[in-house]
Amino acid sequence: MTFSWLKGHGTENDFLLLPDHDGTIHGDLDHVFVAGLCNRRRGIGADGILRVIRSAALGIDDGSEWFMDYRNADGSISEMCGNGVRVFALHLQQEGLVNTSEPVHIGTRGGVKIVTFDPSLPHGLRPRELPPGSGQAAGFISVDMGVPDVLGTSKVQVDDHVWEAQHIETGNPHAVVFVDDLGQAGSLLEEPEYDAVTYPNGVNIEFGVRTGDHQVAMRVYERGSGETRSCGTGACAVGVAAALADAALADEAELPVTYRIDVPGGTVHVTWREDKHLILAGPAEINARGEMEWLG
Repeated sequence: MTFSWLKGHGTENDFLLLPDHDGTIHGDLDHVFVAGLCNRRRGIGADGILRVIRSAALGIDDGSEWFMDYRNADGSISEMCGNGVRVFALHLQQEGLVNTSEPVHIGTRGGVKIVTFDPSLPHGLRPRELPPGSGQAAGFISVDMGVPDVLGTSKVQVDDHVWEAQHIETGNPHAVVFVDDLGQAGSLLEEPEYDAVTYPNGVNIEFGVRTGDHQVAMRVYERGSGETRSCGTGACAVGVAAALADAALADEAELPVTYRIDVPGGTVHVTWREDKHLILAGPAEINARGEMEWLG
């Protein structure tokens, strides 16, 4: 199989993009093929694959022109990826495939996401640090991630540590734990223990620690990928969990509210609006492209 590919990342959560606009090149991606490409020793290496395909090619009629067909690094199918959709949108912009003077609607298995190319962060916030080559010289890309589902609590365990986790759905299932120190999460070379009854399809597990007013640092173990440098839907879940905890302390919820989420790969901002929609704002970059004959 010979195909074109691009490599990009959002706060170092990295992806391979496979342009397949009419669905004629890759067909239904085989999980062995996907896992081989994402392998950092046997393939190109990535946290996941984004197939760039027109919604019509998949028979999807949801108001979107483009569909982000996202696969985890092990080849399993995932509903959504907050960092991935920004990289996906940046690719569409750079190739002239969308009009970015207005919001862009992108289909995902987690619903249609509305992407805005806006040089400013929500409510006029600016990032403390904008890394060189962020992909948007003027600012961040914002994504309307929809309304989160807050679904109670469960347990997460690493070694002898057991924590209560907030179950939040932000396109993907998440278990959010607040810890005293991110080192308590351990090496994250293996998946933390969690309640398989609560999460029958697996779960992304976030470990967060408060580092300032409306500021949280986090690590994440993503199902199907292991620990990654960032997770957009996970950052949204952490922002919601932090807002809920702060609202409980204040005995009232005040929206809109914005949280800075620092991940190992950079910084994103999560705003929970008055209409309960989550807005994820962060950088994206396309940093390589090529042609490849896959022999694996």
